[in-house]
Amino acid sequence: MIVDDDALVRLGLADLLDTDPGIEVVAQAADGVQAVELATAHRIDVALMDVRMPRMDGITAIGTLRTVAHPPRIITLTTFDLDEYVYDALAAGADGFLLKDTDPADILRAIHLVAAGSAMLHPAAARRLIDRYHHTARAATSAAQQRIDRLTPRERDVLALLAEGGTNADIAAALGMRESTVKAHVSRILTALDVTNRVQAALLARDAGAVPGADPYPPGAA
Repeated sequence: MIVDDDALVRLGLADLLDTDPGIEVVAQAADGVQAVELATAHRIDVALMDVRMPRMDGITAIGTLRTVAHPPRIITLTTFDLDEYVYDALAAGADGFLLKDTDPADILRAIHLVAAGSAMLHPAAARRLIDRYHHTARAATSAAQQRIDRLTPRERDVLALLAEGGTNADIAAALGMRESTVKAHVSRILTALDVTNRVQAALLARDAGAVPGADPYPPGAA
């Protein structure tokens, strides 16, 4: 689903997505209210979500979409990389954050990655996120470590590789597991840490020092 109040932007994105045989555009919305209605009526796998829209903005829409019966994975796609947009979108549950100047091939790649359960951040957004968490890490370390302590040693191994940007396939290869086993571990990790997606889990791992010296989520990584 494409969600943007600019009809020309929706048309351009639809034309781009139509070039990929693995992607089907099933709905287009002009604002957050319409996006929620369409996500209720259709089974949406991934939504490309603008931020500034009338009636209901993208950040509010992300939170609302998380409550529908089959919540889509969400990539925020906006012209603005303002700090509050990056933080608020990810805190609301977005699985990715891209700018509209992102290379078209990377937009297509992001959709496939997010649909498969991974995440993708624009390099500028990732750097802003890294800078913020470097400044606030000391205050967050204790609370984050308490959540990490809920995990088994094997789950911590998976989390460490996830926080370094590893896909399920990467983690499976590194730890000698089946990819399905990694997916099960990731699901349990998200539940135990009380987060909604891999980006939030990676940030929590960084806060806790589970990945010493590593960026919370490498730019453009899955």
